[in-house]
Amino acid sequence: MPDNTNTSIYAKQEAFFQSWLSPQGVKFVSPEAEKAYKERVTRIKDAIQLKKKPDRVPVFPIAGFFPAFYSGITPRDAMYEYDKLYEAWKRYVLDFEPDAHMGIAIPTSGRVFDILDYKLYSWPGHGLPVTSAYQYNEGEYMMADEYDEFIRDPDYFFQAIYFPRIFGKLEPFKALPHFANIQEMLFVGPNILAYGLPEVQEAYKALFEAGSEALKWIQIVGKFDQEMITLGFPGFFGGFSKAPFDTLGDTLRGTRGIMVDMYRRPEKVLQATEAIVPLMIQMGVSGAKQSGNPIIFLPLHKGADGFMSDEQFKKFYWPTLRKVLMGLIEEGCVPFPWCEGGYNSRLEVIKDMPKGTMLWGFDATDMAKAKQILGENACIGGNIPMSILQIGSVQDVKDYIKNVIKAAGENGGFIAMNGAAIDDARAENIHAFIDAVKEYGKY
Repeated sequence: MPDNTNTSIYAKQEAFFQSWLSPQGVKFVSPEAEKAYKERVTRIKDAIQLKKKPDRVPVFPIAGFFPAFYSGITPRDAMYEYDKLYEAWKRYVLDFEPDAHMGIAIPTSGRVFDILDYKLYSWPGHGLPVTSAYQYNEGEYMMADEYDEFIRDPDYFFQAIYFPRIFGKLEPFKALPHFANIQEMLFVGPNILAYGLPEVQEAYKALFEAGSEALKWIQIVGKFDQEMITLGFPGFFGGFSKAPFDTLGDTLRGTRGIMVDMYRRPEKVLQATEAIVPLMIQMGVSGAKQSGNPIIFLPLHKGADGFMSDEQFKKFYWPTLRKVLMGLIEEGCVPFPWCEGGYNSRLEVIKDMPKGTMLWGFDATDMAKAKQILGENACIGGNIPMSILQIGSVQDVKDYIKNVIKAAGENGGFIAMNGAAIDDARAENIHAFIDAVKEYGKY
């Protein structure tokens, strides 16, 4: 632990890890399952905290819809038939025995999307074949002239402007007043009347129906997580967050919009990303506190090599992302940014973080270079390509695992992961992936 680092962040992190190690109210199926669970969590903890002599490299396959394909159901089945979802993901965990799993929340509930007429994505059986994964529907869901309104009050913007655009059933929400308007006696009636409009009441009925469906779904999600713990398998994610620039560029302005904005209205981009920072910190911390697991997943989309210049990355992307990461770390969380695409030109910038507080996941980054630049400061993982898992031979997989462990796994601080979510891949290759880590990753 470096002398110049606030020791309280390590104490908070350790408390979170102890909560994850000893989940409340769990009755393991056997002493062997409890031992296996604690060994798996400790293995991940030791890697993140840069312990020099863990027993071996942890292995965490990032599984998208692979469990569905493996069990012979479609991605649509996984999103609509919760019992099939449960059994398919359970079979995957028990058959492959990774050190941690992703839970069953990632497929999400297609029924909730249907009820709300969700427009931001297409999904299996809704605009896409039942055997497909998701497809983002690129668009401008915040207009260029709405920056000031968003910066002034992001919460109200999401409720009254953004929601009506991405949920067809919530379009009437655009008539809702700001809650701050409802103060004294004279202000109540004029600002409450919108809730009496038939179209607004119908929108709330749809929202309540979606909430009821989401409650059914989350009960299955929670039941799965609890059962996996009793069997000795921890879930990897404690919560989720995003880079502020990605929240703006993915969700609101769209790729074309945000690229233009960096040149035409750079100060508005900077002000908007700053306004998003506390929202993203709160999102991650609340998830960790609810789950008792400190690891917060942040998929990074628009910071990759080639999307913007190094100078633009330093100006628009990294400063507010770093504020989110530090905000999470200061609450004891372990940020897990997943760097989609290549981050080879970003490594020198992102290394500026407290030691032993981060897990950087990489998609197409040179892992030897990442280890050289980040290895003394942060745990790294990733870069096992989908092409090998999908069409390579078992030997191809084993050879790649052996080489990546040699490049990035020396002296700990490495978790074996694939570079992108696994959907329809060869089962024998996923077995080879996990087995090879257990064979070649011993210290």
